[in-house]
Amino acid sequence: LHSTTNEQILIMNLSCVTLAALIGAASAFAPASSNSRLSTQVFAEKDDDMSKALPFAARPKILDGALPGDVGFDPFGFAGADRESLINMREAEIKHGRLAMLAVIGWPIAELFDSKIAALLGLPSALTNSGESPSLLNGGLDKIEPEYWLVVLGIAGIFEIDSSDTKEAKGKDYIPGDCGFDPVKLFPEDKAGQFEMQTKEIKHGRIAMIALLGFVVQEALYRIPVTAETPFFFNPAF
Repeated sequence: LHSTTNEQILIMNLSCVTLAALIGAASAFAPASSNSRLSTQVFAEKDDDMSKALPFAARPKILDGALPGDVGFDPFGFAGADRESLINMREAEIKHGRLAMLAVIGWPIAELFDSKIAALLGLPSALTNSGESPSLLNGGLDKIEPEYWLVVLGIAGIFEIDSSDTKEAKGKDYIPGDCGFDPVKLFPEDKAGQFEMQTKEIKHGRIAMIALLGFVVQEALYRIPVTAETPFFFNPAF
């Protein structure tokens, strides 16, 4: 009798364990509760509101990722509070980036070849006495002929007029920075390709602006050309 009772207790315990296991397995396939769905939705919304550049910080509401290169980074609020201000700042960023991309190439090229070309043509070098490119901090801007500045201003004015005309002609289809200049047809026809090309341009422009600032600060502090201080970047290894 005692043995029979023990067997019954053992069977009941096994039945309880089996039933608990079946309930647990079934609950794994059961639909999530409303509380779980709500929690997931809240976390998803929070993730969408966070900056991609700074995941621990909230992104500005105006930076919704619609513009190429937008990763929700604007700690000083330069983008403004409305769409019009954002587009104006994007246009300015693109133009500054393009100028920086030209300058970051022209700066070291001038330091490497200006004196040689000037000597070949029998002209005075436009570099400073220490061989630096002329700038506000380096000095030497007085060596640049006034005609050069007139040409630069003229070209800039032409591009500004073209940009204004393009903006007026295209209306809502206008893309910030579009001045109607694409002689070799680098800009794709499809939307995805256009977005990718704009992203590449804005990223290269940002890197160029940082690099150019590095040139300026480096030469202002050390008073030697960047091509001389870091020759491995600018002189061939052979």
